[in-house]
Amino acid sequence: MATIGGSPRIANAKGRPFAANPVLDVQLPSWRSRFVLFVLFLALLLLAGRAVWLQGISTNFLQKKGESRFARTLELPATRGKILDRNGQVLASSIPVRAIWAIPEDVKEAPKDKLRQLAKLLDMSEKELNKKLNSDKGFVYLQRQVESDVADAVVKLGIRGVQTKREYKRYYPEGSVMAHVVGFTNVEGRGQESMELMHHAMLAGVDGNRRVIKDRLGNIVEDMRAVREPKEGKDLVLSIDNRIQYIAHAKLKEAVETHKAKAGGIVVLDVRTGEVLALANLPTYNPNNRKLLTGPQLRNRVITDTYEPGSTIKPFVVALALEKEIVKPTSKIQTGSGKMKVGNATIRDAHQFETLTVEEVIEKSSNIGMAKMALQMQPQDMWEMFTTIGFGQQPRIGFPGAAAGRVRPYEAWRPIEQATMSYGHGISTSLLQVARSYMIFARNGDLIPLTFQKTATQPIGQRVISEKTAHAVRKMMEMAAGPEGTAPFAQVPGYRVAGKTGTTHKLANGRYVKQYVSSFVGFAPASNPRIVVAVMIDDPSGGKYYGGDVAAPVFSAVAANALRTMNVPPDSLKTHIVMPTKRVQESI
Repeated sequence: MATIGGSPRIANAKGRPFAANPVLDVQLPSWRSRFVLFVLFLALLLLAGRAVWLQGISTNFLQKKGESRFARTLELPATRGKILDRNGQVLASSIPVRAIWAIPEDVKEAPKDKLRQLAKLLDMSEKELNKKLNSDKGFVYLQRQVESDVADAVVKLGIRGVQTKREYKRYYPEGSVMAHVVGFTNVEGRGQESMELMHHAMLAGVDGNRRVIKDRLGNIVEDMRAVREPKEGKDLVLSIDNRIQYIAHAKLKEAVETHKAKAGGIVVLDVRTGEVLALANLPTYNPNNRKLLTGPQLRNRVITDTYEPGSTIKPFVVALALEKEIVKPTSKIQTGSGKMKVGNATIRDAHQFETLTVEEVIEKSSNIGMAKMALQMQPQDMWEMFTTIGFGQQPRIGFPGAAAGRVRPYEAWRPIEQATMSYGHGISTSLLQVARSYMIFARNGDLIPLTFQKTATQPIGQRVISEKTAHAVRKMMEMAAGPEGTAPFAQVPGYRVAGKTGTTHKLANGRYVKQYVSSFVGFAPASNPRIVVAVMIDDPSGGKYYGGDVAAPVFSAVAANALRTMNVPPDSLKTHIVMPTKRVQESI
């Protein structure tokens, strides 16, 4: 019985002892207390076993949980390979820069004056900086490809949550001169244009990574291990000769500005190897600063744009006529009064020649002479000639956006269409296609593939015409580039040259308009050709528009410099240009 001060505890309500309460007088079975004790012991044993398992036997779980809070995988960027010209001159390389990134939640607590300094260093307004920091993301880039001195100044500000990361920026030493050959990469280092895009996989390499432990402020406190070492990108050696490229770009720019043209393009090929020695377009752009880049600047017109090649097609039709024994070089063709009716259409010459030999048809660029030869041929034969030399087919150079041009199926040709195709109307090609096709005359009848990479091997050519025909047409083209032809301005002191002018009206909404494309395609030295040079000037509006006046002088200047650069010996004793007293304009 309970006692208070030595006396039994009495329930006041009923005067009974507290211990006598029937609620307290419950007898529990002894097995229940033992069961509870067993359960508690078993739970304790399980907890002890789990602790031993986690901390002694299987540690992966806790390690993963710890690493998820403090361990990070850092990317080890591979260095992108260089792009070099054929002589080892660097055209594109990667320079180390930094990326500035931030944890928005942490940066919000930074003093306003430091954020103001940060915005100034990153060349952005405070409003723009705050917009980036007001992000729900746990990580944001504030600025990419920041120069090292600027990044160091950012670090010195000591703003919590603002960090830097190493990356690379592409640098192009030749700027706009090489823009359409080399191209450029985006901020992530992926090729976007030209060679940077075409050979991205080889240039890029493979990024590596490493595991580190960071503290809560993002600072690296321990290197854990290198998971994968980066595999550096490979260098790319181009066929381009930087010296020839520079003069080609300079002379093209001079012509475009002189003749107030809309655009222009030029390409120089090595006759022996098919290597592209130079390729330039205007307008162009600076790949190091593309803030104001426009569509017209980006267009690689030599490869992606097509146009009606005009009279530069004539040598191929003459070659076919010689191969089919329809004519001989000395065969005479009546051109009459300079007009010829084909159906309801009229074909015109620029001059009234009366009678011309086949050689003179090329020299004087007679449309009527060409039409009369073409109409004696089978349409299929002309179509096969055009397609064999690459017209209507995408060039196999791997270059992004290379145009195929257009040659309509011969079954649909009407006589007037067959006649106009003989002088380059109703057919479309790129300048690169025309330049390559002229290889058959420079290489004695065969055609080889083109390449933008330096090569030491001689490609195997595809026979298109006989060597006899190639020499005969080469002689005609040398006459066309002489004092009595349509391109006396194409002459080069000390060298014999051969080529053909082209002047065509531009098409707008399916109709010819009074705008022109002026071109000249030729090769030198004519005795043993080493280079093919093709020039195209789009919409000259300075008063002159014939290919012989606008494009031929560019050919002359570029060919002269390229031949000297390549140490090609002269093949002519003429050291000055002989100009005619009366110019012969080609027929359009």
